[in-house]
Amino acid sequence: MKISSRGRYAIDLMVDLALYDKGEPISVKDIAERQQISGKYLEQIVSMLQKAGMVSSIRGAQGGYRLKKKPKEYSIGAILRVTEGDLAPVTCVEEGEIGCTHKATCSTIRIWQQLNSAINEVVDSISLADLVEWNNERHM
Repeated sequence: MKISSRGRYAIDLMVDLALYDKGEPISVKDIAERQQISGKYLEQIVSMLQKAGMVSSIRGAQGGYRLKKKPKEYSIGAILRVTEGDLAPVTCVEEGEIGCTHKATCSTIRIWQQLNSAINEVVDSISLADLVEWNNERHM
């Protein structure tokens, strides 16, 4: 399983919102400049995050976006699932998967189940607050 640029940029966007939160909305233009990411692409990503209830939008000349919750309340897994969908390495272990007719006799299913569990455990154990902290440590 490979995380797309959309997933990576969503995390970058959320970290930026957490790092630069001064109580005022943050424009996509400012985020795009700091993160060196296309503003149009970020607009698409922030729209997904807004629909998922992760960010709020403030319209107008001084508008922009803010996190809806505290950074510690967002797992990296939750952010990735908004932009990437299921994080399963193969379709037969996806959430709600029902189509695999070989599951009962598959000699590799346990590999995929363990890998899926490991991926989800890692991304769900890291919060947005952890990334902010790691960022601050790097810049000390």
